[in-house]
Amino acid sequence: MALHALQSLTIGVPDPVRTAAFYADFGLGSGTRHVFAAADAGEQLRIEHSPYRRLLEMAIAADDPDDLERVRRSLDARGVAARLLGSSLHCVEPVTGTRVEVRVLPRLVQRGISPTAYNGPGRVERINERAAVVNRAGPVIPRKLGHCVIGTPEPEAVRRFFVEGLGFKVSDEVKDAAVFLRCSVDHHNLLIHQAPVNFLHHTSWQVDDADEVGRGAMRMLEADPSRHVWGFGRHCIGANFFWYLRDPAGNFAEYYSDMDTIVDDALWSPQVWEGHKGLYLWGPPPPPSFLHPEDLAGLMVGAHGSA
Repeated sequence: MALHALQSLTIGVPDPVRTAAFYADFGLGSGTRHVFAAADAGEQLRIEHSPYRRLLEMAIAADDPDDLERVRRSLDARGVAARLLGSSLHCVEPVTGTRVEVRVLPRLVQRGISPTAYNGPGRVERINERAAVVNRAGPVIPRKLGHCVIGTPEPEAVRRFFVEGLGFKVSDEVKDAAVFLRCSVDHHNLLIHQAPVNFLHHTSWQVDDADEVGRGAMRMLEADPSRHVWGFGRHCIGANFFWYLRDPAGNFAEYYSDMDTIVDDALWSPQVWEGHKGLYLWGPPPPPSFLHPEDLAGLMVGAHGSA
């Protein structure tokens, strides 16, 4: 795959200061003003002012300049203007208005961690000692940006831009509702779903294991219980553990671990799921506000007012 990572996101919010404080509490490292880094992948989130919450920009990593030229030709064939500037390509997704940059960057090599020792029937990995999680302390630090989810009234057009124009791969679909796309070996880096307005649903951040998902969320909720959205649970599509929290602008932020990995496209068969069957294997049912955020009507007014 010539593309190899969802490199970074820029989100717009009405109050960047309050929103930035949330992501600092979430565990992302703060560099320059309102720019945040994950432990393994560097700066991956920028927060800027916008009259309403939205995804402003997405950066995608590619292997070499030939990949940029390939993307430029694909976009040109679909009537989308793109500019090559040095080692990057710049364009705008026509439906959502999201700025997209494809950058030539080295592939991320994450440092390994010792596997969590679990005891089970006929398999005792931890003997005469307490589970290591008992002694974990301090904040949970996300390792990398995993994916983002966007809603749009024109999901098929947005899908064509990313798949036919940029070269994303389809991993799975929910019939007449959503498509899971990847630009790396992760099961998905972008999810596009049907919605009455263009908006950012959530960003998702990888942590070490299920215990870190729980520890991170509990620490956030101890500071402000109103941040809770949905969790703890395990998804079916992608199979990752999850817990979702709400930032002050209304965007959701997810801690996740144990995502399906697709190294060989020939060995993965995309599946079309019915309804919400693929949403979760276990955990509490999703609240109505997860599927239909409470500020959608306001976002529709904001989007039209800014046009």
